[in-house]
Amino acid sequence: MALSSRTQILFSNILKFSSCSQLAASNRSSSWWSHVEMGPPDAILGITEAYKKDTNPKKVNLGAGAYRDDNGKPYVLPSVKAAEQRLLSENLDKEYAGIAGIADFCNAAAKLAFKEDSVVIKDHLNATVQGISGTGSLYIGAAFLSEFLKGTKEVYMPNPTWGNHIPLFRRCGFAIKQYRYYDSKTCGFDFNGALQDIAKIPENSVILLHACAHNPTGVDPKHEQWKEMSKIIKARKIFPFFDMAYQGFASGDCDKDAQAVRMFIEDGHRIALAQSFAKNMGLYGERVGAFTVVCDSKDEAQRVMSQLKIIIRPTYSNPPVHGARIASLVLTDPKLNKQWLQEVKGMADRIIGMRTRLHDGLKKEGSTRNWQHITDQIGMFCFTGLTQDQVEKLTKEFSIYLTKDGRISVAGVSSGNVDYLAHAMHQVTK
Repeated sequence: MALSSRTQILFSNILKFSSCSQLAASNRSSSWWSHVEMGPPDAILGITEAYKKDTNPKKVNLGAGAYRDDNGKPYVLPSVKAAEQRLLSENLDKEYAGIAGIADFCNAAAKLAFKEDSVVIKDHLNATVQGISGTGSLYIGAAFLSEFLKGTKEVYMPNPTWGNHIPLFRRCGFAIKQYRYYDSKTCGFDFNGALQDIAKIPENSVILLHACAHNPTGVDPKHEQWKEMSKIIKARKIFPFFDMAYQGFASGDCDKDAQAVRMFIEDGHRIALAQSFAKNMGLYGERVGAFTVVCDSKDEAQRVMSQLKIIIRPTYSNPPVHGARIASLVLTDPKLNKQWLQEVKGMADRIIGMRTRLHDGLKKEGSTRNWQHITDQIGMFCFTGLTQDQVEKLTKEFSIYLTKDGRISVAGVSSGNVDYLAHAMHQVTK
């Protein structure tokens, strides 16, 4: 039976559509990346996006981990501006820094961490390289330990720890273990739990330690607690890896914030140390950091340095120069250094002041809960003790954005919103 011309056209179009659909499906199944799944969104970025869409004029973003001034604006340190202007006037070239980075910066970073009269500095026991901020410095260290540490390939981290620690060490081949750290009942340090867990860590394992201003809880061990931890870690022959992202930014005193690192050196430990200058100099986007291995001799340090360079070379070849030049000048020029120390103390004092005002504001609101942990904790972050339901209520009813675990960035608290925050927290917890 002959088909009409219209039917023939329709049938032809169906065949074409079917052919195209099959081709598209075939292309999808044969694509190089058809097996790649959609990854989960970043939790912090998700909070920021939700905050941006909120039209409430009273909205508050307490999720982002970057310092803000009392007007809620990004803050560029005057000492950093002055250093940058001087560098620009010197008309410097843009040549490669070398695999290990800028030597003056590395020396200055090590002296800031260990102190100039430390045995580490005087006896040249440090192999220090410039890293790409704290994350890059941690990665160099994890890669080096993965290759050269004679041990179990296990790293023990505090529970909780900074979100990037776990995937970073895992990518370098480490099995991730955790020791007790935060006590949700007291919103403080679980000292006894930490000691019990550390005492069971196998020899030659790595233990990750936050030097100061623990992220995300803001809970730090006291001096005598650090001393006891050092004793057990040494007796167990565990290798300490310090992450120091907040020196000076925690208490306002660079020496005080480095006390744990220096104590471990005095106790005879050989440590690894990652440093970041994102927070304490506001050099977030410049990605300025350093990684150090403390060795037993100058010769050993030179050999370790050679291997660090071998790791860095195929990873990113060499680090960026601009931010490191700024940091180096701020650390080594007496006038700029004095100015910077005052500025970093000013930032720390503002955060400490906001903790006090939030604590007092909750009391003024009539809250009968114990909020002492707000002022006991230190640094940029505070674990408020709020439950997930209370966090959701805070966001839904008051447009206050924070992570689901109740962590707030105290840097986002200002004179203009601290009373509103205290009122809202009381409303969802009373």
